[in-house]
Amino acid sequence: MASENGGRLAFEVLTQVDHSVIAPRLGRLSVPGRKDLETPNFFAITSRGAAPHMTPDVISSRTQFGGVHMALEDFVDKAGKGGTPPIMNVPNSSPLHTFTALPKRISTLLAPRRTPAVTAPVGNSNTAVSIFTSTGFQAISNKNYINYISAMHPDIAIGLGDVPYGSVPGSKRVEKMGDRTEKWLSELLNEKSEEQAVFAPILPIDFLSQSEYINYIADEAANSVSGLAFYDSNILPDIPATTAVAKLPRLTLDEPSSPAQILRQISLGMDIFTIPFIGFATDAGIALTFRFPKPLPPGSEGEQKEEMSSGTSLSPLGIDMWTSSHATTLSPLSLGCECYTCTSHHLAYIQHLLSAKEMLGWTLIQIHNHYIMSEFFAAIRSSIRKGAFEEDVRVFERVYESELPEKSGSGLRVRGYHYKSEGPGEPKKNRSAWGNLGPNEGKVEALIPIRTQRD
Repeated sequence: MASENGGRLAFEVLTQVDHSVIAPRLGRLSVPGRKDLETPNFFAITSRGAAPHMTPDVISSRTQFGGVHMALEDFVDKAGKGGTPPIMNVPNSSPLHTFTALPKRISTLLAPRRTPAVTAPVGNSNTAVSIFTSTGFQAISNKNYINYISAMHPDIAIGLGDVPYGSVPGSKRVEKMGDRTEKWLSELLNEKSEEQAVFAPILPIDFLSQSEYINYIADEAANSVSGLAFYDSNILPDIPATTAVAKLPRLTLDEPSSPAQILRQISLGMDIFTIPFIGFATDAGIALTFRFPKPLPPGSEGEQKEEMSSGTSLSPLGIDMWTSSHATTLSPLSLGCECYTCTSHHLAYIQHLLSAKEMLGWTLIQIHNHYIMSEFFAAIRSSIRKGAFEEDVRVFERVYESELPEKSGSGLRVRGYHYKSEGPGEPKKNRSAWGNLGPNEGKVEALIPIRTQRD
């Protein structure tokens, strides 16, 4: 059901809890013109404006997620090289949707940088942050960022934050981070349109180091911001428990690496997630198989019979589709799963696609993995509703391994714009397309014998 809330984003906390108590909660995020999002839930991560391996029509018909995370650096060319980015010329009330051909029901979340972000060689300044575009690193000022938000019209925009990537900030740097971010957020709130939803960034430093900034949000900006975006979920318990702040939706950008970390963050009261390990698993050829709180019991319809074993009594979080034992298995990726992949194809077919380096293989795994994650969050919401979340989390931790399995296949070729060069001598990130041709490699052999004088 599409949201109709007078042109403004709205969030409703559906559970009756004391705001001063740290606990999981249910909510509903309503974005004008989009499908309501029941929380806890997740936003899919995009690359270059697209959910990897899936076309817009596949997203529309084969997935359940209600929002996508997009990065400004995916749409901006280096200054002086490409002129005005094409997206700035899209004539529509929702340019970001039109440019990326997203289904109308999907909400868009615009952030300055990808998640995970590539470490920039130059730090942020008092007026700008470093971003990694398709043509290299560049600085983008808060003023320009505000102009991009105004032109692109994302459903939600995350304010510019002085966030360091790949390094631990020193004491002098930490002192500047809160002041810079507060100044940038204030400028954005003063210049944005009334309808534009803005999530205030919460920095990945301890609470005391950004207490003045957070108090600014709680005291002065709580009615102007539409949510909070955490770069470190551990800060959540320290946020002032005022009514205005407690009613804001909470988004995490600190990249949980396993379902166990997601469950911990939900126990702190987190609402919306961005989860890079879904894409990492797909690229590695790993099909997620976990359910919350535990697999279906033996003998029931949908019994889990994973052929991979870690040598322990714990169930794996996924299966490695590169394993040759899947080549003759005609069962779905996860028995009982009702996603398009599992109801239409079997392990042997998908294992063949990966072995042949057919992109359809990764597309089918991506559809499956996003479905598994959607079902995971649906089960979590049901558990919270029943008051059984804490016990179900303990069951999940007893039943499942803590980390995803390691990949065994070669996987996809790495895309260069996701990685920064480490300098001379760094190992190649992709396997060479051609192997050694033999002992005579590099020598030129005559195809026709040369005539001699005697001939």
